[in-house]
Amino acid sequence: MQNNDSDSSYPVSEQAPTEGQTPENSSQTAHTHSHSHTQTQAVLNRMARAIGHMEAVRRMVEDGRDCSEVLIQIAAVRSAINNIGKIILEDHISHCIVDAVEHGDQQALEDLKNAIEKFVK
Repeated sequence: MQNNDSDSSYPVSEQAPTEGQTPENSSQTAHTHSHSHTQTQAVLNRMARAIGHMEAVRRMVEDGRDCSEVLIQIAAVRSAINNIGKIILEDHISHCIVDAVEHGDQQALEDLKNAIEKFVK
């Protein structure tokens, strides 16, 4: 799933926060990257679009729009977010995991397994 928007590296990879936590207040530790990702700008662009879409859905609810219309738009946002996750996963496997395998980093493989389990729930 390649995208033409490419650039930079993810500054930090964080594990998903537990229920009630946000990434900012999570006590989970993060690993830094010694390599760059090719899809950072694509991820950021898609996130901005998903945020804008979610804000539009919020306005729909505030305006009392039909529940069916709101649910359809929520499904579209959920799909957009899942696609963002797929891009991150592909980029992670192409860069982080290849690097981890080359350096024998078993913890990175275990972290990937745990992240995939959470992502597909």
